[in-house]
Amino acid sequence: MTRSRPILVEAIFWFLLTALGYYILASMSLYATKGADNIAAVWPPSGYFLALLLLMPARARVTAFAGMVAASLGANLQGGVSLWTASAFSFANGCEAVVALWLLRKREPDELSFMAPRAVISFCLAAGAASIVSAAMALILTGRGFDFFLSWLTTVMLGMLIVTPPIVMLARLFETNAMGNAPVVMKTEATALLTATGLVTILAFSQSLFPATFLPCIAVIVASYRAGPFGAAAGMLIVTIIASLLTGQGYGPIAAIEGSQKTKVFFLQFYLLCLLFTTLPLAALLIVRQRLAKRLEQSNRWLLQAEAAALVGHWRVDLVGWTIHWSDQAYRVHGLEPGTTVDVRYSVERYLPEDRAAVQKILAEAVRTGQPFEYQGRILRADGEVRHVKSHGSIEMGRNGRAIGIFGTVQDVTETVENARILEAARSAAERVANTDMLTGLPNRRHTLAFLEKALAGARAHDAPLAVAIFDIDHFKRINDTYGHAVGDDVIRRVAQRAKAALREEDMLGRIGGEEFVCVLQRSSAQSAEIVAERVRKAVETGTAAQEGQPGATISIGLAIFDGEPDVEELLHRADKALYLAKREGRNRLRKAA
Repeated sequence: MTRSRPILVEAIFWFLLTALGYYILASMSLYATKGADNIAAVWPPSGYFLALLLLMPARARVTAFAGMVAASLGANLQGGVSLWTASAFSFANGCEAVVALWLLRKREPDELSFMAPRAVISFCLAAGAASIVSAAMALILTGRGFDFFLSWLTTVMLGMLIVTPPIVMLARLFETNAMGNAPVVMKTEATALLTATGLVTILAFSQSLFPATFLPCIAVIVASYRAGPFGAAAGMLIVTIIASLLTGQGYGPIAAIEGSQKTKVFFLQFYLLCLLFTTLPLAALLIVRQRLAKRLEQSNRWLLQAEAAALVGHWRVDLVGWTIHWSDQAYRVHGLEPGTTVDVRYSVERYLPEDRAAVQKILAEAVRTGQPFEYQGRILRADGEVRHVKSHGSIEMGRNGRAIGIFGTVQDVTETVENARILEAARSAAERVANTDMLTGLPNRRHTLAFLEKALAGARAHDAPLAVAIFDIDHFKRINDTYGHAVGDDVIRRVAQRAKAALREEDMLGRIGGEEFVCVLQRSSAQSAEIVAERVRKAVETGTAAQEGQPGATISIGLAIFDGEPDVEELLHRADKALYLAKREGRNRLRKAA
């Protein structure tokens, strides 16, 4: 209803729509059911005008107000009201529209929706406040009593509460083409429900022999349940129109009440208010429930998809009934069809015996303390396959502070565990390659120096003995030049093998370059270090004696005993000086640094 039109055409359109609609409704209301002081039991024009104000563009409201005033004056004058009184009534009705619109825009700056409970509450509050202002203005301008104030208040408020919602909702249904897109079955059902509501209301208010005013309530509630807020609002409007017309003509149980016309009008208004405040909020809450149900259904669907993609299931143990629930993915993790009967004992016994006790202990401790838990173990699936699984969970506590349930997740981490094992093996292999001399299989220079650094720190921290022996192969250049590098490499390998075999288990031998080696002799006093180093020298001399086509080899050794050196370089420097001393004195001998 807000399609673009030329401004003048738009102004004329809204003026005529407001004036004609307001005049017709006001005239019919004044004619049909009159209360005290010529105030109708329900004043539909107020609701009609407020609905138009909510639907029209802001620039058209001035002309719409002009149309409302003209229509109100005409209807009231036609009803026999004086010009002053008609003007006062028209002004009061204009004030109520201004107040209601201002409050609604303040509380609901976006489009007003009768499908949200908060918006329904805002609308009811705005209608109530606007009715109070309108009744007060009418009272002040006309000088009438409290009964007039109360009658005006209820009449105008009912008009806005009952008439505005169905007009606004129906207009938006057409505007968004929701009415056209609705399934035929839905439209047929809504039409049947509203028709039934009208027939039931005619039945209840066309006779007074049987008190059946509860029947329209049932019909409107059913319409609310099946057709939502529009069903509630449309049904409420139908009941109001029929009940007001028949009661005004003297039919029905309310017209049969013994009492004044004012009493009958107030009872009819009270009846309509009770019905209204039952159905409209109910319909909004039903919409909220439907939306929450759809959102929950969607969330559950996404949860199942996420569990399947991540190989994660969830489970819950009821500690009161001692039962267990598994999600579909939890069944798949265990190699079972979803829905297969399982119990707590079965789920625990799936773990391999060497892991089962640890899992039971962790769960028992979590139940005792109420703290979250985590564990990993191996299960034997129904198909006989062993899988690695990981679980996280928490404890559900009852009102008395006792554990009533265990909730957890179970994830198949077999591939993760296997990948980690492969990665660790690759890392270890890479580390071995990075730390190993390829020719001899001994630790290389980097690894040897790192080991010596650690041994030196330990000796310094614990005041433990430590010795370092550096040796190299005597006349190795001559061997290479005479026999070739292949033979030279073989000599290096044989020297390394014999030297390592002569060392103790706690000692380490590393190749630090060319034909040069380092022995790290841990927990060795000066005397024992000399014995071990000399044993190495003799082992090399006897184990690498000259053979056919193979030269013999001897080594010269420099030995240094740790004596508080500040770093590895200093200790190695002392051992190196002793090595050169051994070479100068003839080779194939051991010399200890001073």
